[in-house]
Amino acid sequence: MTKVYFVGFGPGDRELLTLKAHKLLSKADLIIYAGSIVPEKALSAYKGLKINSHGMKLEEIVELMEREAKAGKLVVRVHSGDPSIYSAINEQIAELEKRGIECEVVPGVSSVFASAATLRIELTSPGISEFVFIGRPAGKTLREDYLDSIARIPCTIVLLLGVDKIEYIAEKISEVRGGKEPVAVVYHASREDEVVIIGRLEDIAEKVKKAGIKRTATIIIGKALENRGRRSVLYG
Repeated sequence: MTKVYFVGFGPGDRELLTLKAHKLLSKADLIIYAGSIVPEKALSAYKGLKINSHGMKLEEIVELMEREAKAGKLVVRVHSGDPSIYSAINEQIAELEKRGIECEVVPGVSSVFASAATLRIELTSPGISEFVFIGRPAGKTLREDYLDSIARIPCTIVLLLGVDKIEYIAEKISEVRGGKEPVAVVYHASREDEVVIIGRLEDIAEKVKKAGIKRTATIIIGKALENRGRRSVLYG
């Protein structure tokens, strides 16, 4: 059966690619990527034809994948991070399956986990943060984010696609947790130009503004950021 592969490219560091992702990209005849998120130079090691999908309509992308896959080409659709988080693969897979094309998803390292690794923290910790909420702030495509409700839960809050709204985020969550709640903002986690900003809800917006960070950053909020030195029951 004709197949298209949706591959998670990870947060940017090529060494964080899975072996399966690397093998597929090495054999691919066609690599379709979003140039606004995945720079073409990151794909320079792979010989397949590379097409930047930035600005293309869904129908154009699907028709391109269908045509090349049915011609016997190995087609790899690259998504940053992990395809299960804000990648819009559902609509692509639905259209391809209508056309009789099988789809396989290859997971990747999300910027969520790359950011936690940079900070050397656990996102979950017994008695401190039992849950992780991954979301984004309200905007053009999201009417309500329920951040004030989420803030009441003893969880680590991880927000993507929202560093440009950091002032709104800090204000809304501090109404519940207070201005002293720890926050970390990681720009381009795992990449050479990675930037880490540590602060509190009361001052993080000013720090982010001063650093000039407006996109491609992960926001982590919660007491898990300050949980070093506390002994777990695991090694009791």
